Amino acid sequence: MENFYTEVPELKYHLNNPMMERICQLKERDYSDKDQFADAPQDLADALDSYDKVLEITGEITASVIAPNAEGVDQEGPHLQDGRVTYAAGTQQNLDAMVRAGLNGMTMPRRFGGLNFPITPYTMCAEIVAAADAGFGNIWSLQDCIETLYEFGNEDQHSRFIPRICAGETMSMDLTEPDAGSDLQSVMLKASYDEENNCWRLNGVKRFITNGDSDIHLVLARSEEGTRDGRGLSMFIYDKRDGGVDVRRIENKLGIHGSPTCELVYKNAKCELCGDRKLGLIKYVMALMNGARLGIAAQSVGLSQAAYNEGLAYAKDRKQFGKAIIEFPAVYDMLALMKAKLDAGRSLLYQTSRYVDIYKALDDIARERKLTPEERREEKEYSKLADAFTPLAKGMNSEYANQNAYDCIQIHGGSGFMLEYACQRIYRDARITSIYEGTTQLQTVAAIRYVTNGAYLATLRKFEENEVNTSLQPLMAKVKAMTDQFEACATAVKEAQDQELLDFMARRLYEMAAVCVMSHLIIQDANRAPELFDRSAHIYVNYAEAEVAKHATFIQHYDKEDLVNYRH
Repeated sequence: MENFYTEVPELKYHLNNPMMERICQLKERDYSDKDQFADAPQDLADALDSYDKVLEITGEITASVIAPNAEGVDQEGPHLQDGRVTYAAGTQQNLDAMVRAGLNGMTMPRRFGGLNFPITPYTMCAEIVAAADAGFGNIWSLQDCIETLYEFGNEDQHSRFIPRICAGETMSMDLTEPDAGSDLQSVMLKASYDEENNCWRLNGVKRFITNGDSDIHLVLARSEEGTRDGRGLSMFIYDKRDGGVDVRRIENKLGIHGSPTCELVYKNAKCELCGDRKLGLIKYVMALMNGARLGIAAQSVGLSQAAYNEGLAYAKDRKQFGKAIIEFPAVYDMLALMKAKLDAGRSLLYQTSRYVDIYKALDDIARERKLTPEERREEKEYSKLADAFTPLAKGMNSEYANQNAYDCIQIHGGSGFMLEYACQRIYRDARITSIYEGTTQLQTVAAIRYVTNGAYLATLRKFEENEVNTSLQPLMAKVKAMTDQFEACATAVKEAQDQELLDFMARRLYEMAAVCVMSHLIIQDANRAPELFDRSAHIYVNYAEAEVAKHATFIQHYDKEDLVNYRH
């Protein structure tokens, strides 16, 4: 590809979504920055044009630098010497190119050297980068950790740290430990206050830290002595310039080889408190993780795009029995479904990012002035939607990335098993997406309350009110019937009043809700841009209908006594 943005027209379609008018108005404070900053947009058209140009630059760098380096980075990986990490040569070239282009601190205010972009165009950049090299995407996209520092840090911390990220320094979030993976309440890295030097000190070990030798770290640590749960945890900022943290080892991983996953040893490391004590897990990590989960959803969509690109190109080129294999039903069936999952998953990703944009912009405005009653209602509405949609976007897109990568190799046949084809790297890189930043099982845990409280059902019923052209009305009827099945199953499980049964059925209910949501979104896309989405809408709804029927059959014919057979 010559440009990873302009050659994917679906991205520009999502950039020009009608919700962007409200997003830009909020993010740009009614375009008030134009009097102070020369690069600030004058109006909506100017803002969208600015995002479009930056996306085009990102797509060009991705095609000319990051993609050509991907195989070399995968083979070389990072290096560890004397407790410090050195990136693979190609990774450093990638970072240098992104810094020269000014693609750091993208969402930060202009007064700190940022671009003041909404989350949505930034997320598109993350998708584009991941389509070329998901491992490098991890390093570059961790700049969004600065969102948490901006949201909860003080003005002094803003002035010292945010400009450094905008200038190209890197970040990491140091959460997990050898005995605290998904169960972050068990974090035991000790934070103690140094009265003599008027600072906090960190001691202990962190494990599985992505980009663990970064310049600026957000660290979850136990600040309250004698505690064992989440109420004793606080968030800290560690600056590598102060020393005290060494990399003990870089993990030898299946995929994302360019991204150093580190075990860190803290030895009396100087740090500073971010926000208030005791809110590290309860408040700050939740915000940090939601941003990270949206980032992994973007990475997953990028990998799905890469898998589809590779599979399509090979199917067109490879000939068997006298014709290109793309002409065989078994192959074009796989490709069509890959594209449908890609389009539906991308629609879910950007619907989620737009919800995030609106509530985050209003939260930011609330720090400057009191919100009006209408704005408070809007903030509350979109905050709930973002919270409900984020686990769907992360969980389903990571699963689709794995499925598309699998099918990409299958299309390649024996060649796909050979290391000289990119599809094997995509396959290895995709596998982690359904594990880190919360497994798909944990996304189900996060989402299930929106099944039981009726929030997903209410959203689906609201989507049913959307008008569509005549050709799409049969699809709308199918999705309504699917939603009826989802409602019946959710009601039956809920009315059983059995927590174990709910936990057991949760994944099925989660997937039913997700495919119904994505079906509506892809139908809406097909209604606005049939030339891009009509085919995928028909294919995806047929696929989703079968998925809902499968789960409904299982739930409706399930005998509670059968649960015994599943236990070990």
